[in-house]
Amino acid sequence: MNLTERLNEDMKQAMKNKDKFRLSVIRMIRSSIKNLEIEQKRTLDDGEVLDILQREVKQRKDSLQEFTKAGRDDLAADVQAEVNIISEYLPEQMTEEEIKAVVQQTIQEVGASSKADMGKVMGALMPKVKGRADGRLVNQIVQQFLQ
Repeated sequence: MNLTERLNEDMKQAMKNKDKFRLSVIRMIRSSIKNLEIEQKRTLDDGEVLDILQREVKQRKDSLQEFTKAGRDDLAADVQAEVNIISEYLPEQMTEEEIKAVVQQTIQEVGASSKADMGKVMGALMPKVKGRADGRLVNQIVQQFLQ
């Protein structure tokens, strides 16, 4: 079952369970997917749906930080619940150790030796960790290795 089908099934289940919050989050995700499908005039594949899910999580995490800074714990709790629901559809995230191993391997593959080679490393690395690691964390780890 692909991600779109899974979202449809989970939406139906949320309707049956009368889980309004979960239903609204899934509808929001499906709306983002549908908007991009209309824009591109074609059905999206799982990789593109995954990109949308990651973007939605990133937006909410940014909002979460702002709400926490402002002391709005009530809004922060709702946003965190949305992040938790969306994260169910993302692949399992890599640990920092796993990321370091992939970074070291990629640095060796491209023959990088200094920060000037950062672009080559990131270009080769990001497709390997797409959807399974935060880009900021990957960037920080690459910088540590290329000092």
